[in-house]
Amino acid sequence: MNKQDKNIILVGPMGSGKTSVGRRLACVLKRDFFDSDFEIVASTGVAIDYIFDIEGEQGFRQRETKMLQDLCKIPNIVLATGGGIVIKEENRALLKDNFVVYLSSTVEQLVKHTAKSKYRPLLEQSNNREKTIRDLVEQREPWYQEVADIVVDTTGRKLYTIINEIKKAVL
Repeated sequence: MNKQDKNIILVGPMGSGKTSVGRRLACVLKRDFFDSDFEIVASTGVAIDYIFDIEGEQGFRQRETKMLQDLCKIPNIVLATGGGIVIKEENRALLKDNFVVYLSSTVEQLVKHTAKSKYRPLLEQSNNREKTIRDLVEQREPWYQEVADIVVDTTGRKLYTIINEIKKAVL
């Protein structure tokens, strides 16, 4: 399958711009856009932090895998994933069948982008957001690299330059 025919899946840490980039990229490429976290909320009727409270992270990750399986069956989409999508080996295998864009960013930028967000369960449980983000990035970095077809650094960049870089890689 040509890379132009594959789904485009955005991975990266929380705050790296997956949803913003994905929404705009889908518009430019005339594809449907999905956000896996939003789809989980829509299908369950409850917020992600509620799922974490009731089912724990493991319960959420099971839902995330099922959602990824379902969304990957839809052709020609742009999909923004949650930051932890790469944790499970099963998810990484699914991701590799698609064109995966790893949106990387500095920890400082990630802290800034997540500062006002109230719906980040792993950060809400933390009393040191910067350390938590740094630890998560350090833990997940090898997995992001493993699944990525391209790595795009979003630090301090305008949305249109990020979109253009991805567009050139896909087309």
